[in-house]
Amino acid sequence: MTIFHDASADDTTVFHGGVVWLEPHKTTSALAITGGTISALGEEALALLDQASHTVDLAGRFLMPAFSDGHCHPVFAGLEYQGPAITGKKSIDAIVEAVRVFAEANPDAEWIRGGSYDPTLAEGGNFDAAWLDAVVSDRPVILRAADYHTLWCNSEALKRAHVTTDTPEPRLGRIERRPDGSPLGTLREWHACDLMLDVAPPTDPEALVTAVVKSCEVANSNGITWMQDAWVDLNGHRPFITALERNQLTVRTNLAFRADPDHWRQQADDFKRMRAEVHTAGNEHLLTARTVKFFVDGVVESATAEMIAPYLDTHEHGMPNWSREELLLAVAHFDALGFQTHLHAIGDRAVRHALDSIENATEVNETWDRRSTITHVQVVHPDDLPRFAELGVIANFQAHWAQEDDLMTKLTAPRLGPERTNLQYPVGSLWRSGARLSFGSDWPVSPNNFVETMLVAATRQTDDGSPAEGWVPEQRITVDDGLLIATAGTAYQSYTEKFRGSLAVGMAADLVVLDRDVTSVEPMVARKAVASETYLSGVKVFTR
Repeated sequence: MTIFHDASADDTTVFHGGVVWLEPHKTTSALAITGGTISALGEEALALLDQASHTVDLAGRFLMPAFSDGHCHPVFAGLEYQGPAITGKKSIDAIVEAVRVFAEANPDAEWIRGGSYDPTLAEGGNFDAAWLDAVVSDRPVILRAADYHTLWCNSEALKRAHVTTDTPEPRLGRIERRPDGSPLGTLREWHACDLMLDVAPPTDPEALVTAVVKSCEVANSNGITWMQDAWVDLNGHRPFITALERNQLTVRTNLAFRADPDHWRQQADDFKRMRAEVHTAGNEHLLTARTVKFFVDGVVESATAEMIAPYLDTHEHGMPNWSREELLLAVAHFDALGFQTHLHAIGDRAVRHALDSIENATEVNETWDRRSTITHVQVVHPDDLPRFAELGVIANFQAHWAQEDDLMTKLTAPRLGPERTNLQYPVGSLWRSGARLSFGSDWPVSPNNFVETMLVAATRQTDDGSPAEGWVPEQRITVDDGLLIATAGTAYQSYTEKFRGSLAVGMAADLVVLDRDVTSVEPMVARKAVASETYLSGVKVFTR
């Protein structure tokens, strides 16, 4: 368990003997930090070697600004370590066995909850309650899919939630059913998942604090020192304040409160209260709450992302969570209250409506430094690409998804068809347009490994190098550009670019040492790079 204390104001550390990355195509030989702040670069840093309190021989390694994660879910990620070990399992049998092992080891757990399973392991992403019943039939089991828009439940959980053949389809959600109409065990999207989550007991507050601390440790191990928690419900700020008070918050964090399409007017006072309580906690360099999150639509793999044209071989356009009119009203309302708006938009119609809502806010509200962000940006109609730069909207990409993996080939592409499949993740087009870009992981949906993220953005290949020319290769960017987006680009999204996110004298020493120079080796070799050390304001918060 990491305890974070500020660096001594008198200590000077000099890093030397490797590559110090400053910006695309610009490096230097050394860097010095004093009291948690960068104090010298290059020859001036080397001149301090003899008088330095500490020296770090990089031994050919690669020193760069620490990564920033522009969209993740740290509490969910941390809680995954407290439940069945199902993440990364490659078969349904392996997941079920992990549930069995956990249930036997935790006989007093009234409910068994875990995440996150691979939705491609069952046809259509539909998982049967009977598979879980075979190992746990006397207690409810609810597991989250990796998309975090889907639950897999056993029969006892369905019974506790009163989900039966007669349960009507929720307005925002879908209950997958057997041919006789009985619930299969898979629930999709908000209102369907809420049928289950509303009856499950609340998570113990101390378990939430433990989850925050664990997520910080994992993030630090990947060279991350800032993150955007993109899904904070009522009083979800409290575990972060507790971690801050205990000096265990080792990742600078901004909280985004989730706006509910049915209750957003009533939420405004709570959002202002929680923002004020975070401010009162007293360390705005470590914890802020300046953002409101909107889930505009769902996900393509469940056919709930909102599309302009219907999904292939259907008449369905997806499942919008907000009407366009209500979205425009809500975004303008929170924008007027001084909240940065952060909009989940995956389908091309959802992206268009998100852009419309931000454009409307700029027209009806006073001008201010709003830095509105659309996250995921999976399918964008070509007509909407120029609007990002024109409106000053930040495109927050999960570039790790821009590859032909199983999710793409088994669930996503078959629903979109070839033309729209090739419109996905237009990183290169938006970068060349002059739009602001940032990177996020959506962890635990996908790994918060920004070396992999950058290299996928640069190659559009899977980890075995497929396809050789890259998937939709015109959307590739350079590794140097990826480094810039994952550091300075995301620092801009976070309003922290004036004190961190780049290596310049006077900036906070938020640093990561990678074990190799990712700009000078083959992409598949670079992709295996790992963080050797991570520093937050000059304090080492991780070492491998």
